[in-house]
Formats: sequence, structure tokens, C-alpha cells
Amino acid sequence: MHPRNKHLQGYDFARLCQANPALKQHLHKNPHGHDTIDFSDRNAVVALNQALLASDYGVQFWQLPEPFLCPPVPGRADYIHALADLLAEDNQGEIPTGKQIRCLDIGTGANLIYPLIGQAEYGWQFTGSDINPMAVSVAQTLAKANGLGIKIRQQKDQHAIFSGIIGAKDSYHLTMCNPPFHESAEAAQAGTARKWRNLGKSQRPEKLNFGGHAPELWCPGGELAFIKSMIDESQDFAEQVGWFTSLVSKKDNLPALQQAMQKTKARDIKVIDMQQGQKTSRFIAWRF
Repeated sequence: MHPRNKHLQGYDFARLCQANPALKQHLHKNPHGHDTIDFSDRNAVVALNQALLASDYGVQFWQLPEPFLCPPVPGRADYIHALADLLAEDNQGEIPTGKQIRCLDIGTGANLIYPLIGQAEYGWQFTGSDINPMAVSVAQTLAKANGLGIKIRQQKDQHAIFSGIIGAKDSYHLTMCNPPFHESAEAAQAGTARKWRNLGKSQRPEKLNFGGHAPELWCPGGELAFIKSMIDESQDFAEQVGWFTSLVSKKDNLPALQQAMQKTKARDIKVIDMQQGQKTSRFIAWRF
């Protein structure tokens, strides 16, 4: 994990249970005798996230109704910290902090996880967008309940990403996105089955692991098509955004995405790796 990630040393369940006593009922011992939870149990993961957000980010209210995606907090924090490093490159190596740094989270979801972490860690000012009106409503409730000045905007055009969200007078230091990965609901379900097998679960799951639904998990063409659309549309907002960024789950998609960015004549293109244990994730960044 990133060296500034608060979860670098793992979970201190004794401390986390103090932050959220409801987490205690989900604890059990792993084969090594250490406390853990069943990560295939959505209720357990929600309780863990509530504890992490309360203890480490000052978020005292976080509720997530089904079927919305319940994200793992440590990995989401890595993206925020890596973006901070990206901004520091243009600031003599110093991470810029405070409300003057404006960020747009595309597809923020009902969980609002990136704005919550980014505002707590660096004091950045966030705007989140989502196409799902229910997700927008839940995210607005989370922001208001925690007294946070996070703006939530609904994307009403299913074919647009930035248009309708970035106004004529808006400007952002960066945009971020965790795009839908799968190409179809069937592919998402197959991915969930693989996750369950990796967690040692032999029974076919009735629900997607950790929740989630379209458009959080899938869209026509999957992440490759979604990010290509984002790259193409970003040209129209080149003067209003510093860095455009997006997570890329599948490494094999990078060559096609880099080629798409080159066609837009982006002046800077970066691929930034993030290591979490045995897993490597990454995001792409480009600017004009």
C-alpha cells in the first residue's frame, strides 16, 4: 500500500470495535488465531467500513442500502494518496491541500468513498457525479449528515460523462473515476463467482459480492469502452481540468487507452501503478 495509507499495518480490530461496536459480532478467529471477518458477508464489510471511516476519517455516519457497491476502504485510499503525489509533482514536491484544490469524482456512487477520504486526508473540495438518482440521493444524505460541503450532481445523459456535470464556469485540478469493469450483467455475476471461490466459498452466490449493480459494475463494452469515451469527451473540457484520471482494472487495456489519448494530442500521459499486497492496480492520467 501507499506509505501514507492509514491501513498499511492491517486492521486493529480492538480499536475498530471501539469506533463501531456493531463490528464485534462479525469477528472470528482465522487459522492463525487472529481476528478477522468474513469478507463475503456484506453486513460484515459494511460494519468494517463504518468503523474505518469513523476511526480514521472522522465520518460518523455512513449507511449504504442494498444493492449499492460496498467498497474496500484501503484500496480506495491508495488512489487518493497517489493522486496527491501527482499534484505534488507540479508543486515543487509538496502536496497541495485545502479547499482550493477542486476534484471531480465521476461515478461517485451511493458510498461517496473517494470524497470522504480525500476531504479527510487533504481537505480537498469535491464534487461527485452519478447517473443513478437513488445513488445521488444517498450520497447527498451522507454528505449532509457529516456536515461536509461535498456537491453531488446527477448525470442525466447516459451517453455523457463530463457534459452536463462540468459547468461553463467550473474548473478542477483533477478528475477521478472508478469505471464499470464488466461488459454485461452476466459477466459481473461470473466475476462474483470467481471472487467467492477465491474466498473459499463453494456455494453459488445469489447476490454480487460486496453488492453493486449496473451501472456501478457493468456497461456496454466494459471499462475499455467507458474510458475511451471519457478520453474522447475530455478534449471538450481541456481548459477546465488539470489532470484527467481513471482507474484501469485490466492491464491489457492500457495500449488501446494510451493510443486513444495520443490521438487527442494530450501533452502528458502517465500510467501509475499502486501495489496492495500481491495485487497491482493502476490508474491512467492525461492532460492537455
